[in-house]
Amino acid sequence: MLDLPFDKKYILPPLCLILLSTLLMLFNNNALLEFNRSLIEQHQWWRLFSSQFVHANWTHLGLNVLGIVFIWILHAEHRSPVCFALHTLFLAIWTGTGIWLFCPDINIYTGLSGLLHGVIVWGAIKDICVGMRSGALLFIGIWIKLGWEQWQGPSADVGALIESRVAIEAHLIGALGGLLLSATLLYPPKKGN
Repeated sequence: MLDLPFDKKYILPPLCLILLSTLLMLFNNNALLEFNRSLIEQHQWWRLFSSQFVHANWTHLGLNVLGIVFIWILHAEHRSPVCFALHTLFLAIWTGTGIWLFCPDINIYTGLSGLLHGVIVWGAIKDICVGMRSGALLFIGIWIKLGWEQWQGPSADVGALIESRVAIEAHLIGALGGLLLSATLLYPPKKGN
């Protein structure tokens, strides 16, 4: 039987993320919050961060909510609410900044998928660190998926569903951010004498 992490400290953070993204979708705040390269060039820097939480359409949001639920099922017990918030903040800034610096062809970007790839990578490494064999499979699987995307290009079918090009570059950038976050798992700080 599946033992889901229904404790309030595990369920509240992902629910807050889903609620935030849903409210932003309801109030149609994309014009103010999406990654828009020309507006960022006009010093609207908040868009590097805020673009992660708005979506192209309801299907796009739904796919990202499924990702949040998947991660909650797999890794909720690995993160405290504070850790969840810090990882979300870091990966949102990391992904937006990475797109800005390394993806000059991306003019408009929305969605949580880059951030979620980083969360999955961190969770897989945490699984490995606590002795869960499934962590290695997840880690290998996510990098195979990322490699396939980079080789094949974005999925036209998913792009049609979300009415936007799938930003596979953001997936890779987010995953690299997850690796960076994992440094403290792999090389924990030494405690003083």
